[in-house]
Amino acid sequence: MRVIVDTSIWSLALRRGGGGETPAVRELRSLISDDRVQMIGAVRQEILSGVREEKQFRELEARLGAFPDLCLEAEDHVAAARYFNMCRAKGIQGSNTDFLICAAAARRKMEIFTTDKDFDRYSGILPVALHKI
Repeated sequence: MRVIVDTSIWSLALRRGGGGETPAVRELRSLISDDRVQMIGAVRQEILSGVREEKQFRELEARLGAFPDLCLEAEDHVAAARYFNMCRAKGIQGSNTDFLICAAAARRKMEIFTTDKDFDRYSGILPVALHKI
């Protein structure tokens, strides 16, 4: 099963010094070696946003190029908006990117790998599965 990897995991792994040997980084390496990592464009954008130096940007862009984007469709964006509304009705706030990740994962029966605790709250309302180490 493919796993959508959230920005929080990529950030740990891509920190200067390689993110150390945290369980999350080890699990990401395992998912990569098993060819199970799935990227979506919004996560790629978040990872690349804020990189100050052009050389670093190009290097990171090239490294992430090993992970093609999942093609999203109008149905994914509509579901993301629906998920936003469902969660908001329950008093749970989230970002558009988070709900797009949820929608893409739910429609394709993929898990989400994240350290972002917001996803724990979403998973209580939405039909999403979180990847556990």
